[in-house]
Amino acid sequence: MKEPFSLERGRVVISIQGRDKGGAFIILENEGNGYVRIADGQRHRLEKPKKKKTMHVRAKPVLVELETLRAEGGRLQDSDLRRVLRENGFAPDCPLCKED
Repeated sequence: MKEPFSLERGRVVISIQGRDKGGAFIILENEGNGYVRIADGQRHRLEKPKKKKTMHVRAKPVLVELETLRAEGGRLQDSDLRRVLRENGFAPDCPLCKED
């Protein structure tokens, strides 16, 4: 099945397989070869993002400009990822996080 949304940097995805199933993440890098690097600022931080197969994530319609999250131009932080996920309805206790 083809993804309706591209798996590009800044795309919010939901994990559908593995230990982190049902969790919301942001793509930090698309490595090609069927893999992406994802982080959520809690379990998987920016310093050590999770390498995940693209077939094990589902893209959501939310695309975040990671470069503009810090207005003052500082480095992206884990708190920025958590804030963006929470503002878009993907908090861990949010029903939107669960895949049907």
